[in-house]
Amino acid sequence: MDNNAIGVFDSGLGGLTAVRELNKILPNENIIYFGDTARIPYGSRSRNTVLRYANEDIEFLRKHDIKMIIAACGTVSSVIGDISDIDGIPFTGVLIPASRSACNATKNGRIGIIGTPATIRSGSFKKTVEAMRPGTQVFANPCPLFVHLVENGYIDRQNKVTKLVAEEYLEPIKKAGVDTLILGCTHYPIIKEIITDYMGDNVTLIDTGAESAKYAKKCLSEKNLLSGSTEKGKNTFYVSDSTELFGDTARIFLGHDVSGDVFSSIK
Repeated sequence: MDNNAIGVFDSGLGGLTAVRELNKILPNENIIYFGDTARIPYGSRSRNTVLRYANEDIEFLRKHDIKMIIAACGTVSSVIGDISDIDGIPFTGVLIPASRSACNATKNGRIGIIGTPATIRSGSFKKTVEAMRPGTQVFANPCPLFVHLVENGYIDRQNKVTKLVAEEYLEPIKKAGVDTLILGCTHYPIIKEIITDYMGDNVTLIDTGAESAKYAKKCLSEKNLLSGSTEKGKNTFYVSDSTELFGDTARIFLGHDVSGDVFSSIK
């Protein structure tokens, strides 16, 4: 057993969907979260820039006592690929867990993928799905405005702006007749209801943050690294920009106040 923390990072707040799921399924684990809010979004950056940012994010987490790292960011996961450890520390992105879940869920072999421009441009989800389930038809479309809409609070199910944007982005995916849709950015589950309203209840949505959390539980259990504590774990948040703004928006993702637990990564 290991009482060190699980390290989670993202370009901003989307990775909190993974934290939310970790809190549900691993309530006794401590979590250290880093959101690179000063440099969001990663989705419009070049591959080399994303790699540099990701390496810097990982190095920040490694300054703390951590036993596993989760890149709760579709863009980073798409660029890094399927590595499973970093210098002996177990590692996962969202790519493999989400792709595997989608392959298991589809019945008609038609899977949709939505994500940031960098994620879709990389083709990583498409390649991974096709390798896992040969013969699958994959339909992908970038949704660059979703991150901004979520982080600015445009998340109500009846929000006209977000509904219009969703309709435009999702129309080609819906016309393709997919029965499974990978939400290839961890921000997207926050507007899951809007996406479901347009796609229909018969389409299974794959929550990348939740799938990475489930994978982390499995990995830690297999390596005998689960916490031995019987007390509720603690979440500690670090950000590279305003702690106040992060705290205000984090409530949208986690459903509770995080004030007092948010710190600046800048010394």
